Amino acid sequence: MAENLSDKVREYVKQIQGRTIDVAKLRIELKIDPSSPAWEGIRVIIHRLVEEKILKPSGNQDGIYKVITQVKPVRVFLPGRERRPPFDLKFPRDYDKGLQMEFSNDIVIREGDLITLGGVKSKGKTTVCLNFLAENIDLNPVLMGNEYTTLIDGEYVPSPRFIDRLDKMSKWVNWVDDEGMDKFTLLPIREDYAEHIVKNKINIIDWINLEANQLYDIGKVLEDIKAQLGRGVAIVALQKGELSEGARGGQFVRDFSDVELLLDGFSDNSDDILLTVKGAKEKTAPILGKTYAYSIVDSGTKIVNFRQVIKCPECYGKKYKNGQPCDACRKTGWKDNEPF
Repeated sequence: MAENLSDKVREYVKQIQGRTIDVAKLRIELKIDPSSPAWEGIRVIIHRLVEEKILKPSGNQDGIYKVITQVKPVRVFLPGRERRPPFDLKFPRDYDKGLQMEFSNDIVIREGDLITLGGVKSKGKTTVCLNFLAENIDLNPVLMGNEYTTLIDGEYVPSPRFIDRLDKMSKWVNWVDDEGMDKFTLLPIREDYAEHIVKNKINIIDWINLEANQLYDIGKVLEDIKAQLGRGVAIVALQKGELSEGARGGQFVRDFSDVELLLDGFSDNSDDILLTVKGAKEKTAPILGKTYAYSIVDSGTKIVNFRQVIKCPECYGKKYKNGQPCDACRKTGWKDNEPF
């Protein structure tokens, strides 16, 4: 009988790994008679499971235990172990030059990687996201976010601004297959993103919005997204403060980003963008901290004049020299990094 009860308890906890159990509720679940020896005998079984590291007591002596998720060792050098190549993710390109953002040649993207775009409001996050979508359209990417859909009569439809942008981009991007079906999946998701990640696909999220008092949660959100990617990758846009050196969430974002890009204003023209390579876990050249500038044209759809820039050597990036606007950089604080 005791062995039978032990089997029942083990089978029960096996089904709820990662959650908690309450001994009192467990007795009810297993329909144990209070007058039977099993009523107290279950404590012996629980104690044994604690010793086997299957359960962990809460520490409050309240009869509540965490069911430890059981894991198996992973053998690395298994005969025939497959070596997976880098993920062939195409970065947005300069429309006029026809070339991908030049730093992308020095970044290695792997399956399961997360790319974060921390951008100041109205500084081109959506343009970058849609250009990632366009460049990788033949891989049938997934797109979700805050501004791509709107609810009409109980049904989600593409938002007017979103479909207008796609129409403009259709001059150089074929959004549909031969049967007229979308070559990407648009999901009307505004929260619980990890639950809707499509494994083994490029998942583009524009953008994740958290309340100011919940920004510390972004690390867990990004961790959960990465856990669901399988052999896919994720590109996640996040808001960024005007003068901050990272996306909202700071170090919590950096902890889970395999590539971290920042988008700021470059000049007084709102369509001129400064891109900073803030982080990259795997790279083939020293690109961290490098800065690039480009312009967005055609109603926020095209990236043009992409080039590397450096802080102005005349005003040291301050935009003014001797109390006057710096002529050398036209009061941007930056100059093109031209070869000698």
